[in-house]
Amino acid sequence: MTAPALTTTRQPRAARRERVPAVLVLEDGRTFRGQAYGAIGETFGEAVFNTGMSGYQETLTDPSYHRQVVVMTAPQIGNTGWNDEDDESKQIWVAGYVVRDPARVPSNWRSQRSLDEELAAQGVVGISGIDTRALTRHLRERGAMRVGIFSGPELAEPAELLSRVLQAPEMKGADLCAEVATTEPYVVPAIGAKRFTVAAVDLGIKAMTPHRMAERGIEVHVLPANATAEDIYSVNPDGVFFSNGPGDPATADHQVAVLREVLERGTPFFGICFGNQILGRALGFGTYKLKYGHRGINQPVQDRTTGKVEVTAHNHGFAVQAPLDKVSDTPFGRAEVSHVCLNDDVVEGLQCLDTPAFSVQYHPEAAAGPHDAAYLFDRFVELIAATTRTTAGS
Repeated sequence: MTAPALTTTRQPRAARRERVPAVLVLEDGRTFRGQAYGAIGETFGEAVFNTGMSGYQETLTDPSYHRQVVVMTAPQIGNTGWNDEDDESKQIWVAGYVVRDPARVPSNWRSQRSLDEELAAQGVVGISGIDTRALTRHLRERGAMRVGIFSGPELAEPAELLSRVLQAPEMKGADLCAEVATTEPYVVPAIGAKRFTVAAVDLGIKAMTPHRMAERGIEVHVLPANATAEDIYSVNPDGVFFSNGPGDPATADHQVAVLREVLERGTPFFGICFGNQILGRALGFGTYKLKYGHRGINQPVQDRTTGKVEVTAHNHGFAVQAPLDKVSDTPFGRAEVSHVCLNDDVVEGLQCLDTPAFSVQYHPEAAAGPHDAAYLFDRFVELIAATTRTTAGS
């Protein structure tokens, strides 16, 4: 969207709320003290850090962050305020929010209110004024862990707060995708002439994902997380898509079984993030929890099929365990690792060589950018087209 020529708007300075003390307590006992930011109260989740310098609205509304307390490594957050256009879903999903220096006055022609106001309106408990660099270094060294944020009437003695944190559930073993997915099917129509139909299983889908497919002439039928193979094929799809989402992929037995039926039928498949992990499991690979995960919009990934290095958007705490140095034999033919993270050699993509299926661990839709990986949607369209031609000619 382009700003009106020669015009800018600045929101009036919001009335400053009384500075309310707040404290962040990690499960290993480390404590950070600051001020309440957003809602006042208490919240619990898994402490993770995000290295993006922009795109905080898209981050907050990404369903993959369900039950996570997000620490922003960029020192100042909230400069562009909040608008009603950039949400990736119907609500903020993060369990809590941690910033160092919140913007005092949002300044952007699209801003409709401050980030602080939106967090408070949606009941998201946060904390500001803490040393987020020290917290991030701690999480890198010790790993992602449970955390609590407490402010106002929820403040108590340190031992009591730590006890509450230790009672919170862990992310490993958490089955969460059904908690964020749609409960009813819906359709995102193709933009322009319709070329294909895709059944997209919502495991925590972001709004930009079906939009990217719609831009390419795909009519997208978004289905609940518990969709069966019968539900998928009832829409007569030319391709099948599994989305991103929260939780431990080791719990996704139903989705793995459904995807195996899709692979057996030879329907073109594309998966993102959680969908990549499900493809990995369907092919017989394992998954594991990363020490502190990848979250941000500046992660270098190499597409091993072309040698190209892309700057990509990530949000994952689990990964697929597959060999990087060889082609693997699977129940559905040969498969290989197609993309790898250049920071730590984590598997970032899979490609089947005898079945029309591929996936990536990161987010090519990247509403806030970067857009280096948008070509993957074109690759999906080409895979559908090639499979359709082969089927028609047989």
